[in-house]
Amino acid sequence: MVSQLKVNEIIKQSGSSIGIGESGDTINITGNTAITGTLSSTGTSFGGLEVADQFRVNATFTGDADPITSNWERIDTAGQGTITSSQMSESSGIFTFPSTGIYLVRFIGGARAYSGNTETQYELLINVTTNNSSYACIAESHQAGSGSNSDLNLVVESLIDVTDVANVKVSVGVDAVQSNSMFLAGSAKNDNSLTFLKLGAT
Repeated sequence: MVSQLKVNEIIKQSGSSIGIGESGDTINITGNTAITGTLSSTGTSFGGLEVADQFRVNATFTGDADPITSNWERIDTAGQGTITSSQMSESSGIFTFPSTGIYLVRFIGGARAYSGNTETQYELLINVTTNNSSYACIAESHQAGSGSNSDLNLVVESLIDVTDVANVKVSVGVDAVQSNSMFLAGSAKNDNSLTFLKLGAT
């Protein structure tokens, strides 16, 4: 027979935390249970995304940039938002994760061929390091367009296994065959975007 404990309130006897279960246990919260206040966990999440963050480049540039090292900003236009309790950090185009886990990283960008180009060839790249030093491209997207002033839109993504926040980091870049191809950017809307979603534990 399954035992039941019926109480209205659980208060710690001492210290600052209350333990439920042991290592390896599964805690089930059944029914339409409402949890109020702030709930945090040092183990597996109770559900929902722990990290949902997004950045964009706010100034256009031409040619190659691998990685893109400047003009990054976190989205801040009215109506946009991120989970502010656990956020990515960025320095010179290097993105550091707030906690270990499996992350979806998605980079969306567009390019425009200037007048005089008969063709535009463009690549988006996601690079990762596992030693905080050497980076390798783990995902790339390719597209080509013909004619002057033609626009391209590319998407590249990968799952990243962040086992160590000090060593596993990412950067993104672009590779343009034509040096005068322009990467589309702005600060009022997402002409490009770099999204980070933590999906679960590593």
